[in-house]
Amino acid sequence: MRTTVVAVVMVMSCVMMAYADVKPQRDFNLQRFAGKWYRVGLAYDSPSFAPFREKVKASMGMVTPLPNGNVNLTMWDATPVGCQIMGYQYEKTAVPGQFTYFSTRHNMVKDITVVDTNYTEYALVLKYKAFNREYTQVALYGRTQTVRGEIINKFKAFALSQGFPRESIVTPPPAGNCPPSGSGH
Repeated sequence: MRTTVVAVVMVMSCVMMAYADVKPQRDFNLQRFAGKWYRVGLAYDSPSFAPFREKVKASMGMVTPLPNGNVNLTMWDATPVGCQIMGYQYEKTAVPGQFTYFSTRHNMVKDITVVDTNYTEYALVLKYKAFNREYTQVALYGRTQTVRGEIINKFKAFALSQGFPRESIVTPPPAGNCPPSGSGH
């Protein structure tokens, strides 16, 4: 029993240290980050997500900066019951490129870090709730629904470096008509 507890503490310490080393994009610029993004990669190893991993489609989001430095994010996700629209408000922190938001689905505050972006092509984003692996995700966003292979490889390497198993890393196909054509987005 004691050996198991020690092993769990050591693993958790490694996971927490991995997150502690994650820094946001240097000189993050929210205005350049604003606009349309597609989630074209996702690393998520929550047991409740595993059965749906193969059904995920690329989703689209619109990042809108607010005058106070917070961000509105509107996401369109293709689901079995149609195209679902969700809205989120990310609150700025003292560190540019890091935000928090309240997840109504998980009933907790989560941290968002824009780890790496070139603003015109891709963004790597880490979403996590400190100390709780089940709520951690790495997402790859692209300005289009397809990104270069080297960016996909960069995303996969980052997800693996954060402790995600290879099978939890997905690059979903395009969603098709979500949001619907003619919706203004």
